[in-house]
Amino acid sequence: MARKSKSNLPELYLEENKDQIYENALAEIQSFELPLGTTLRSVYDDQPNAHQKFMEKLDACIRNHDREIEKMCNFHHQGFVDAITELLKVRADAEKLKVQVTDTNRRLQDAGKEVIAQTEEIIRCRVQQRNITTVVEKLQLCLPVLEMYSKLKEQMSVKRYYSALKTMEQLENLYLPRVSQYRFCQIMMENLPKLREEIKEISMSDLKDFLESIRKHSDRIGETAMKQAQQQKTFSTALQKQNNVNYGRNMHLGRNRILESKNEITLKRTFEDEDEHEEEVLTAQDLVDFSPVYRCLHIYSVLGDGEIFENYYRKQRRKQARLVLQPQSSMHETVEGYRRYFSQIVGFFVVEDHILHVTQGLVTRTYTDELWNMALSKIIAVLRTHSSYCSDPDLVLELKNLIVVFADTLQGYGFPVNRLFDLLFEIRDQYNETLLKKWSGLFRDIFEADNYSPIPVANEEEYRIVISKFPFQDPELDKQSFPKKLPMSQSVPQIYMQVKEFIYASLKFSESLHRSSTEIDDMLRKSTNLLLTRTLSSCLQNLIKKPHIGLTELVQIIINTTHLEQACKYLEDFISNITNISQLTVHTARLYGLSTFKDARHAAEGEIYTKLNQKIDEFIQIADYDWTMSESDGRASGYLMDLINFLRSTFQVFTHLPGKVAQTACMSACQHLSMSLMQMLLDSELKQISMGAIQQFNLDVIQCELFASSEPVPGFQGDTLQLAFIDLRQLLDLFMVWDWSTYLADYGQATSKYLRVNPSTALTLLEKMKDSSKKNNIFAQFRKNDRDKQKLIETVVKQLRSLVNGMSQHT
Repeated sequence: MARKSKSNLPELYLEENKDQIYENALAEIQSFELPLGTTLRSVYDDQPNAHQKFMEKLDACIRNHDREIEKMCNFHHQGFVDAITELLKVRADAEKLKVQVTDTNRRLQDAGKEVIAQTEEIIRCRVQQRNITTVVEKLQLCLPVLEMYSKLKEQMSVKRYYSALKTMEQLENLYLPRVSQYRFCQIMMENLPKLREEIKEISMSDLKDFLESIRKHSDRIGETAMKQAQQQKTFSTALQKQNNVNYGRNMHLGRNRILESKNEITLKRTFEDEDEHEEEVLTAQDLVDFSPVYRCLHIYSVLGDGEIFENYYRKQRRKQARLVLQPQSSMHETVEGYRRYFSQIVGFFVVEDHILHVTQGLVTRTYTDELWNMALSKIIAVLRTHSSYCSDPDLVLELKNLIVVFADTLQGYGFPVNRLFDLLFEIRDQYNETLLKKWSGLFRDIFEADNYSPIPVANEEEYRIVISKFPFQDPELDKQSFPKKLPMSQSVPQIYMQVKEFIYASLKFSESLHRSSTEIDDMLRKSTNLLLTRTLSSCLQNLIKKPHIGLTELVQIIINTTHLEQACKYLEDFISNITNISQLTVHTARLYGLSTFKDARHAAEGEIYTKLNQKIDEFIQIADYDWTMSESDGRASGYLMDLINFLRSTFQVFTHLPGKVAQTACMSACQHLSMSLMQMLLDSELKQISMGAIQQFNLDVIQCELFASSEPVPGFQGDTLQLAFIDLRQLLDLFMVWDWSTYLADYGQATSKYLRVNPSTALTLLEKMKDSSKKNNIFAQFRKNDRDKQKLIETVVKQLRSLVNGMSQHT
């Protein structure tokens, strides 16, 4: 039993444990706090028969609760009965009370209808009041928005676009967010971008109008700027002169008093002109309204499109720059064409300089420098092309002055203009060329109008007039009484004055070029050298070659060039006085007038020789010899005497020429006459010549020799001039004496009597005489003397031929 009881202990423990589990489950079910699913699952998961046992436990619990409920009901039953009895007693009173309450309620309802109506009215008024307060509050929020929007519209109407943009910004950031729930605010928000675009379009339209305006007014702006620069320069120059006068007052008191008075007058006039024009001075701001640029720049900057605006502005201005730089095809014809061209360019860059200084970033110094360099290259190319068409020096000078004013104006605005002054040196060469062409015409007119005779002066006054124009000095002539003649012709003082005028004209171009006095002196001397060595020299050469210029004119030209050559030193002094540069300076150039006039004089001398020879040829051509005459006329030919008389009168005119020139001309004429007479004898068309013709020809040569021995030009030594006819004389003596044996025997010896007679010349003339003897003496063969003479001629001819052949073989 003990062992059995020990073995049943776990089972009893399990049973007790299960009962405890069921009790807990029931307690949980009754509490209604925990989920039943967990509780029921814990019951059903323990044992297979747990359901039945749990149901048994549940039924037992239910029966216990029923017994407790029954006990409680039994305990309270008497109280319930007493309560019902009491309720039955108060029923009648309750009904009376109900009637009284109903009646009271009816009377209260009737009495409260008016109160209810008033209350409802009060409620309605309170609602309205609340709504009004709400509306006022909302309107107080909306009114600033509407006021700002109205302000925006007003600003748009009066074209205050920048302020309008600021107003838009305030609307978007400050006012509209407060009332964004309203529909009108949404409409406003939708309209603001459209207004911005409208402002951009309007401002861009204003900018385009501005660009068109400055394009039209560029020339006026530039003209005004150039005028101001020129006035400023005139004022500075006058002031500088005034200072120079004051500085040098103690050194040159007498001379500077005059200069001081003149400069004070000039300076006073300058101040008066400045005062008169002070009110008329206009600037770029006065001529052009720049507000569209500022407005558009601010608008685009506010809208965040500042870079777009800058690019557009620069692009448009570059296009306008190309248009401004494009010249008119006829610009070179008048100075107004150049003036308008320069004014437009100056106006363009004055506007750009103004934009550079009053705006920030719209244009930069780099941009303007780049634009100016591009423009400067174009300007230089245009000026090179169009200035090359200018043939009037006055127009070229006006162009130079315009370029100087143009350069000074733009230099005042900070633009580099060195290349323009370099261009002026190129134009200076062209200006010199036009001057040379003009002076070439002046020189030609002077030479055409000259009478090529010495200048007559009847009294002292006329003499002083001439020497005031030309530096002539001749002590011997000064001793002579009036009337008298100056050796040069009227063209000399005129040429000298025109050379001085040329120097003045050349100096005009050198002014205002910012060059030193040494450079100006060098330029004047170079241009004057060109005038002398090229223009005047060419005119003189052409004058000398003209057919109507005779020997008398050529003689006078030589005299004129001599005096002009002597006047060159005075021209050098004249240039030195203008430039204040001493001729002793190392780098001072010298005038080449000496060589110019020497060359002209040599050409005139050569032309004299040529014309003399031509005149001799004309006389020779009218010679009419009877080459078959039996004997001479006993006197010289008429043509030759006329020729000698012409030469004699001509050489008398040569008395004013230098001795060597006259001697050379005389020698050249005699030599040419001798050669012409020789050629007449040896002419191939002359087939026969008689002894009578030789005698007549000898008489003519004798007259030539007499003329040479009469010393038509002084200065020849001995019989130098007669040697010009030595060849003819020995040839004619040989034929006149018929001394062939001596000639043949002494031929080739230095002591030969007929040393100048050439065998070929003698042979040619002898053959012509032989043919003449055969033709004129048909019956000579029947006379012994004639036959002997003919044989002698044939013998001499053979010997001469052998000599000639020997000479040709030797050669």
